[in-house]
Amino acid sequence: MLRVRGLSIQLGGRPILRDVNLTLAEAETLVVLGSSGCGKSTLLKCLAGLLRPAAGTVAVSGSVAGPISLYLDQEPLLFEHLNVFENAAFALRLRRTAEAEVRREVGQLLELTGLESEVRKSVWQLSGGQKQRLAFVRALLARPRLLLMDEPFASLDAQTRLNMQAIFCSLAEQHQMTTVFVTHDVREALTLGTVFGRLVGGGYRDYGCRAEFIADPETGVREELDFWDGIRGAD
Repeated sequence: MLRVRGLSIQLGGRPILRDVNLTLAEAETLVVLGSSGCGKSTLLKCLAGLLRPAAGTVAVSGSVAGPISLYLDQEPLLFEHLNVFENAAFALRLRRTAEAEVRREVGQLLELTGLESEVRKSVWQLSGGQKQRLAFVRALLARPRLLLMDEPFASLDAQTRLNMQAIFCSLAEQHQMTTVFVTHDVREALTLGTVFGRLVGGGYRDYGCRAEFIADPETGVREELDFWDGIRGAD
């Protein structure tokens, strides 16, 4: 579905990513783990066609990535002139979806994300967390062939973040979504991912399976899992 070969990116003459190679099958969620500044956002922007690589290729189902991919940024980029409902319904309106179906799909997701009472509000009336949830809903309803997610839950409180992760996992399975999700959070990576990768120093490592990802001492996954196991054991 997604095929990246020899991808290298420079910004201001400085190398950011070097010779990245990855393949992602349909209906999989690739979680790319990496610390701040390692190039996670740069990778997603290149996959979305927002940045031109210095070398290499990005192809989605054999075609150059473009409108068939959707990039969900850390900042909720919403339409200020539309209310909550119409922001969420934007992609459905573009597809000329029947009104009853629009109301059903939008209403269902707004209820799941706790925004059902805000449907007539303007964007400026929402909190930062509500805006982020609305951007998430709009992205899901767009149903792109490839969804690119740049730590969209990072600004949410802990419980809301867990809820959004659960909603994503459920809908990703239900609609067979193909997603690249970048994060610095080990627990989020394990919660959302079906396949895993890691960015460090501009280089990319692909993991054959979840067990391999957990076992690699460089990821810090095993250490964090042991820490939380210790906390639960102390209780």
